[in-house]
Amino acid sequence: MPKNFIEELTWRGMIHDVMPDTETHLNEAMRAAYVGFDPTADSLHIGNLVPIMLLAFFQRCGHKPVALVGGATGMIGDPSGKSSERNLLDEKTLRHNQECVRQQLSQFLDFSSGAENEAVMVNNYDWMKEFSFLDFIRDVGKHITVNYMMAKDSVKNRISGEGNDGMSFTEFTYQLVQGYDFLHLFKNHDCTLQMGGSDQWGNITTGTELIRRIGNGKGYALTCPLITKSDGSKFGKSEGGNVWLDANRTSPYKFYQYWLNTSDEDAEKYIKIFTFLDKTTVEGLVAEHKEAPHMRLLQKRLAQEVTITVHSEEEYENAVKASEILFGKSTSEDLKNLNEKTFLDVFEGVPQAEISSTELNNGLDIIGALAEKTGFLKSNGEARRALKENSISVNKEKVGEDFQITSTDLINGQFVLLQRGKKNYFIIKVV
Repeated sequence: MPKNFIEELTWRGMIHDVMPDTETHLNEAMRAAYVGFDPTADSLHIGNLVPIMLLAFFQRCGHKPVALVGGATGMIGDPSGKSSERNLLDEKTLRHNQECVRQQLSQFLDFSSGAENEAVMVNNYDWMKEFSFLDFIRDVGKHITVNYMMAKDSVKNRISGEGNDGMSFTEFTYQLVQGYDFLHLFKNHDCTLQMGGSDQWGNITTGTELIRRIGNGKGYALTCPLITKSDGSKFGKSEGGNVWLDANRTSPYKFYQYWLNTSDEDAEKYIKIFTFLDKTTVEGLVAEHKEAPHMRLLQKRLAQEVTITVHSEEEYENAVKASEILFGKSTSEDLKNLNEKTFLDVFEGVPQAEISSTELNNGLDIIGALAEKTGFLKSNGEARRALKENSISVNKEKVGEDFQITSTDLINGQFVLLQRGKKNYFIIKVV
């Protein structure tokens, strides 16, 4: 028998709306449920983690997850929560994006074990591309009234919203296309449940309506609350924009930092939603954290779990080492082991100066490196004073007036990190 999925989501705070009898339906046997993903980029971001976790918990409760990539709907644009239409993509780009999304989902879902409930990925473009407009309005459109479609919040909000140009017919039909996906999966994959964010309720229930009217069956709907941060800002965004799951778009170090910098209130909520830790473990961590909030145990464990799941244990350990570099708990050896991207991420915004590699051949004296060659300190005199005060470090190690920088001091073959005091950094880039 499957584990109780609704119970699992309830203690994790992941249910916004659920159709009556869904729990009974899921407890009777293994079921299939789907979530749709937008393939307009070649990477998902942490804003997609909630629907991913819905599918992951669903599979861990013994059910079969279906990940739908919206190749067809990606060509239209979903009006829910949007104030304008999106760019439309060609098929080649969509296929590439689909493969990238599959790779990322495989960090959370089992696609390949051969188990009865292994995940499947489908693309709605595959069944929509042969559907003529006339067939669609005859076979699908006639079953749903315009009154029914107009009553949906996603439509009402766009039509009555101030300062916009209304809503195109293309977007108006979106809920019919998404509803047809549910019907198609119901018929071909025995899929009886669709899940998504609370803004998707209208689109999902259009699907259950089509299953009732055309498929003579019963579909179920479940939505999760839209995640917000306690300070009211948008979850999933950092100063640099989206926090991506792709390491080339958001480095594992920055990814780790995003979770580590979560507020206490948010960390308590997020550790239930974004990790696979069980209820007893989570409750223990929350209690421990409340006794010593300054230790930030919740944030550390949250960042650890999510970074390992999305990237790897090794990338997590590198991110921890990189974080410690800023707080003085590291050696020059740790620094030299950082790759270029992580090094530049850690010291983002730190001023830099370039010098030629030939200047290191005979050794670059530390006073020149601090002042004349870089402008880090204003004068040779200031450099000497700082060295006498023992406040200068090269690659995290204290140095004196007679120190020479050579090529053996290079981090990643090209950087030297100067430091005055605890927080005043400067990077020499050797070219």
